Amino acid sequence: MIRCNEQARWRELNGSTACCGAPVAKPTRAHYHAPMRTFLVWLILLIVCWPIALLYPLVWLVLLPFRLVGIAVDGVFGLLRALVTLPARVLGGPPARG
Repeated sequence: MIRCNEQARWRELNGSTACCGAPVAKPTRAHYHAPMRTFLVWLILLIVCWPIALLYPLVWLVLLPFRLVGIAVDGVFGLLRALVTLPARVLGGPPARG
């Protein structure tokens, strides 16, 4: 007998819907090729201008904490917005625009 997870996986592979009935979004071709494209651009940069190509990973590592802080602050603002708009959503106010 096939379990629900196996059915969902089979349906995903065949482009059908998942167990809950929601359509499964298939990844695009660009989604699969993005890492390779990034690597090839880095290789071209390494050949053309090797100091920048070697410095880029270091700059990325230095800026990584700021990205993480930005994600955390965005989450806090999302939580605050949800808390502020909760009474209106509970009372059935009109949906917000944008």
